[in-house]
Amino acid sequence: MGSCTARRATAALCLSALAELLPAQQAVPVVLTGTDVVALEGAEVLEGRRIGLVTNHTGLTWDGRRTIDVLKARTDLTLVTLFSPEHGLQGTLDRDGIGHGIDEATGLKVWSLYGETRKPTKAMLEGVDTLVFDIQDIGCRFYTYVSTMGLALEAAAENGLRFVVLDRPNPIDGVHMAGPVLDPGMESFVGHHTIPLRHGMTAGELMRMLVGEKGIRADAHLVPCRGWQRAMTLDRTGLPWVNPSPNMRNLTQALLYPGIGVVEGTNVSVGRGTDTPFEVVGAPWVDGIALASRLRAAELPGVAFVPVRFTPTSSKHEKKECGGVHIAVTDWKSFEPVLTGLTLACALRDLFGAEWKHDKLQWLLRDQAAYDAFVAGKDAREIERGWKQELDVFRMRRKPFLVYQ
Repeated sequence: MGSCTARRATAALCLSALAELLPAQQAVPVVLTGTDVVALEGAEVLEGRRIGLVTNHTGLTWDGRRTIDVLKARTDLTLVTLFSPEHGLQGTLDRDGIGHGIDEATGLKVWSLYGETRKPTKAMLEGVDTLVFDIQDIGCRFYTYVSTMGLALEAAAENGLRFVVLDRPNPIDGVHMAGPVLDPGMESFVGHHTIPLRHGMTAGELMRMLVGEKGIRADAHLVPCRGWQRAMTLDRTGLPWVNPSPNMRNLTQALLYPGIGVVEGTNVSVGRGTDTPFEVVGAPWVDGIALASRLRAAELPGVAFVPVRFTPTSSKHEKKECGGVHIAVTDWKSFEPVLTGLTLACALRDLFGAEWKHDKLQWLLRDQAAYDAFVAGKDAREIERGWKQELDVFRMRRKPFLVYQ
């Protein structure tokens, strides 16, 4: 990618060029996504190509134009077909078994990768020589959009196609990593590769890691963001928040998700069916005052816990009043979502062990040593110490694949 100085200079030139094209009163974002770069100046890796675009409603330019429409309008390439991930092309569906469809604006076929198949087939790829991926990830291992990317990358390799990621920032930053690294052999659609719960990488960097570590023989390319630095959260980029899925409604929830999301396979509500998913946790049998007291006693950084009662309108404990806690992030810099989620799990185990069924914790944790330590009754900080070495190894593993400073 060249030197850090060269990358920053290129980003500054691109942003400066954009500013000249806009009315004086219109603000320019601090960061441009890969799609913004293509919209502004094109990309050599896409010239003359016949494209199948893996995208959804998050595939937008900074000013709200769909990647679909940007590519369809270009004369130096041909957009052939579309592929959609979990939640569908519009990002509104919250169910399994999403069918294929048509994009009304362009008339293009939309192949669902969250239905009968999750990897593009040869028939779906007819007439395509390049797969392009543009979906906003949120920086959590079990968020399935990067699994869709990994399977599409494999399909590209198997069918002799080019694969291109139009990169986007990691919205919860590219510095912090946390949680156990997925055990080899436990890969699944909610854990595509051996990475920690919070990985601190962009989709493009993860693509580079998959190519390098899994030996995927693909003609893989990246159109990187311009202006993004690893310490930036999305609120620092000037880019708008777009709900990447129906229950991911703000940046705070994205930050909470790598920790609080771990317990949602169990028999507690994590706020689905409320206005604040992942910001509240509870169940009909939870004493919110006792749970908040236990969590406060842990003296976790950057977070406060308030006893609440809530009634989900859907999902777990639908139409049942639940006791629980509201989780309020008070300091983004010091907050540790995975440690917080693990502390929550330990509190549920210790206070409500007769009612709480933790056997599904491993569905998203996917680390046998961490789960065994949890079952043995160890506290959160001791469990966390157990994965320190594997996290240190991952920190070294990811270095060759990083693009941004």
